[in-house]
Amino acid sequence: MTVKFVASSKLPTPWGVFEMVGFDDETTGKEHVALVFGEPGGDQPALARVHSECLTGDALFSLRCDCGFQLQEALKRIAEEGSGVLLYLRQEGRGIGLLNKIRAYHLQDGGADTVEANEALGFEADMRDYSMCQPMLDHLGIKRVRLMTNNPRKVKALEKFGVSVAERVPLQVGKNRHNENYLATKMGKLGHMMTEHHFREESE
Repeated sequence: MTVKFVASSKLPTPWGVFEMVGFDDETTGKEHVALVFGEPGGDQPALARVHSECLTGDALFSLRCDCGFQLQEALKRIAEEGSGVLLYLRQEGRGIGLLNKIRAYHLQDGGADTVEANEALGFEADMRDYSMCQPMLDHLGIKRVRLMTNNPRKVKALEKFGVSVAERVPLQVGKNRHNENYLATKMGKLGHMMTEHHFREESE
């Protein structure tokens, strides 16, 4: 895989001014960005989030998932920390693409869960690829990360591709009545580590 740095610029956000660093994945033709706050390189592991694009949650305020909430909370925590990085990867719908995601939503409207819907369309439950993360982090001079995620599979996938994960940091936000089944499927079928205590509290 060839991932090349393209350009960088300032990105003012409600939480502070990030550096937006653009990368071109020449193998897939996809464009990814890193949002960098402060100077996260050096010997200490950087607070980090690896976030896959979710147009519906990130930009259209969908309550069907927790993605938009996680994106905003991660940026907020990085800014409060004083340094860190968020890798924003262009792989919508756990890698199946936007239009197939809408097809999956249609099946979910009929009663399927997220895993069942993906499989009914001929896809695996999670099609995401993390091979671009290590070269992106290398370019930024980040050797180790404290990864904000509830997904232990993501930790293993990143480590498989050479990313050193020093710690998993829980990121439990965005629970609401519209995504209860979605989160339950994450816990039950995909092994996401969301505590039952948190799950009950948010549903009350």
